[in-house]
Amino acid sequence: MTRIEPLDPPYPDPVDRALRRWMPPGVPHEPLTLFRVLHRHPELASRMFALGAGLLSHGLLPAVDREIVIARVTARAGCAYEWGVHAATLAQQAGLDLEQLRATTDPHPAGVRWSPRHTALLDAVDELHDTARLSQPAWDALHAHYEDAQLLEFLVLTGWYRTISYLANGLLLEEEGWATPFPAR
Repeated sequence: MTRIEPLDPPYPDPVDRALRRWMPPGVPHEPLTLFRVLHRHPELASRMFALGAGLLSHGLLPAVDREIVIARVTARAGCAYEWGVHAATLAQQAGLDLEQLRATTDPHPAGVRWSPRHTALLDAVDELHDTARLSQPAWDALHAHYEDAQLLEFLVLTGWYRTISYLANGLLLEEEGWATPFPAR
């Protein structure tokens, strides 16, 4: 059971409007539990929305690259909640298949052939997770595929989804019923 109960409908008008902004139009289920918990602190939720929405909707990284990063960050942080939400929605829309998504949860992904660009992303996420730094070889591998603005975005994206993982794990959020189940290890 989550440590802070999510809001339940009917929502006050300002919260209802905010939650509708957070969810894509026509989604057949309630807003995410994470969003409904965050709206226990509407000002914080509003500040978080700006960065989160910006990374997802207006980023410079290709969608597939963004979703590989999110899947690996959340998998490394053991965040089944956020991994499953993205695996069921945005990752598949970006073109990742279930085999690739499962590979992001494997400490030593085998069986999936990643492009050199995607290997550089996965290696950099792992290095950041383990050391909170990027070595020169990891930076150079990324820089071979990305411009400076994209590299800045990559660093913010990894940190943002580490934060989201801390939030979801710290709150003990249960996986959404429609989300892709996190693979058993």
